[in-house]
Amino acid sequence: MSLLPLDDPASPPPPQPPLAEDRRRPLAATATRRALTLSPIVLLAVWAAVDWHAVRDGAALLATADPWWLLVGLLFTYLGSVAAACVRQGAIPDRLPPGLLVASQIAAGAANHILPASIGAHAVTVRFLQRQGVALPRATASIALYSLVRAVAKTPVVLIFLLATPSAVPPARLLPEGRTLLLAAAGILLAPAATAALLVLVRPLRRPALDFVRTALTDARHLHTRPARFLPLWGGAIAAPLIQASVVASVGTALGLPLSWPQLLFAFLAASTAAGAVPAPGGIGPVDAALVLTLAGYGTPLPLATATVIGYRVLTVWLPMLPGMLVLSALVQRKQL
Repeated sequence: MSLLPLDDPASPPPPQPPLAEDRRRPLAATATRRALTLSPIVLLAVWAAVDWHAVRDGAALLATADPWWLLVGLLFTYLGSVAAACVRQGAIPDRLPPGLLVASQIAAGAANHILPASIGAHAVTVRFLQRQGVALPRATASIALYSLVRAVAKTPVVLIFLLATPSAVPPARLLPEGRTLLLAAAGILLAPAATAALLVLVRPLRRPALDFVRTALTDARHLHTRPARFLPLWGGAIAAPLIQASVVASVGTALGLPLSWPQLLFAFLAASTAAGAVPAPGGIGPVDAALVLTLAGYGTPLPLATATVIGYRVLTVWLPMLPGMLVLSALVQRKQL
């Protein structure tokens, strides 16, 4: 009589077939990643469909301009991403890969034209920093330092232009109107009060807020003891508005505006400062209107001033939008975002 072989208790159990739920998880992750990869291209198509007239008019106007000066303006546009990358690196103690950092800022520039108040750019940067192993509190603290330094560094640039070329832009034109000044003052006073009231009323927010402030102050103090950090931080912040203004100056020169280069630079600095508090995507709208009025107020014919602003937007928004969206999609595909 033959005995049936008994199962060896030490042998591993036979493999079980994967559950349907386990099989669905990788498929869902792949589908989500593909959707995130394609979503920037879809947003670009929607944007172009909604604002098609601006694309058409801008292309027609730029067709009559000097192409070499337009190329210079496009070069300044991408130099702006390099300046932003310098400020981002200077705002965080961790060492970041330079190539990927510049690529992330090109992608952030495209995202910045979709969401208002630089939310898109900051969201892309925070995600990039997290992918580089930076903790969320430190990443958000670097965003706060970046925004503060960019705002502070613009003031001496405007003052230097005002002192060096007092006839370039009349100082009275830099002052906002009474209603705008009241709104700005109200915002400056109400923002800290609203923040304090929120922290008092909502207790769960106190600890994260205190941790954020503690991390931000510690990192800012530490960064300013390292020349390899505070030099790109402040140098990039000072260069950024000049680079952006140089795009306007290049377009104005290409179209033959009757203004000097310092006047064009300072006109943009004044217009962007006056309208920068309005939370529009990429500053589109308020800055455009302020810049048209500023250029027209300095003797530029209104159609030529409008053409300059449209050309500036084509160089800073439409032409870099497709490469920026492709870079954003590539970074998402490579799991860098």
